[in-house]
Amino acid sequence: MYLELEIIDFHCHFPTNKPWFTGMGDDARQTYIEKRGERRAQILQQQAAAYRDEWRLAWDFGPSEQSPPDDETQAQRWADEIEKYGLRAVVFVTGGGNDHLASIVAKYPNQFIGFAHHYPFADTAADELKRAVTELGLRGYKLLAPNLDRPIEDEVAYPVWEMCAELDIPVLIHFGIQGGGGGIAWHENINPLKLYTVAHDFPDVNFVIPHFGCAWIRETLQLCWACRNVHIDTSGSNQWVRWVDGDWTVKKLFRKYIETLGSERIIFGTDSSYFPRGFAVRYLQDQIRDCRELGLTDMQLRDIFAGNAARLLKMDL
Repeated sequence: MYLELEIIDFHCHFPTNKPWFTGMGDDARQTYIEKRGERRAQILQQQAAAYRDEWRLAWDFGPSEQSPPDDETQAQRWADEIEKYGLRAVVFVTGGGNDHLASIVAKYPNQFIGFAHHYPFADTAADELKRAVTELGLRGYKLLAPNLDRPIEDEVAYPVWEMCAELDIPVLIHFGIQGGGGGIAWHENINPLKLYTVAHDFPDVNFVIPHFGCAWIRETLQLCWACRNVHIDTSGSNQWVRWVDGDWTVKKLFRKYIETLGSERIIFGTDSSYFPRGFAVRYLQDQIRDCRELGLTDMQLRDIFAGNAARLLKMDL
């Protein structure tokens, strides 16, 4: 328990030394280097680093480690974070491929939950998803839509959505700017409304859009209004509220989404990953404060901070 609430963090990334996401379409940086050269790629990297430094200082987060330890040590660190903050569980939505993440989750099966995170347009994608869930024990599916090399609604991926329905697992798909400041700002899959056709064709699959839609507020609400199988998560700093039209805050986002969706389709997350920061408790503290100041009931608080995640993941609280 944390501040008298059970907490499931629905959106974390396991900080493996392996690539966090593999086989997800084009390698954007390498493709850029081939087209525009190493020098310009380095300039972009430096510019993005400046944005990350501003974000860290605003939230009092230290820099990530230059030489992180092995994955077993990282897993123990995360288990310690769960105990320190009294969390029920954390969901790792990426972690170096399905087999690798499954091996990490297996070390702490009562505290760690893992999602499959492989390319959806491969001929074997549906079979790999079935294997990841039924054999490896992963319990959801994660995609980064702006990293894909074809439209999210391409019917080549329909066997994957059919498998998600068969397995009855949640699907977390990132839309909006990818990678924070200096990241991908435009792509054919940037807009959450791109999911409409898939969500409409598969009403028996529970989709989750992270970060309150990551700047696409109207579009995310419109999608959720049309498709009751679409949920949102609250993860990250949501610093994008500074540059969308209107005077938005995370507190106002909670009010708008509760008014439109109700508390039963809002899921808490942090987007935590690296150490020494570990679990980004600042996000949890601020969101609990916002929800209590909005006058949410005890049941609504339970829904948002653990209940909805538990329902989608078939967990007991």
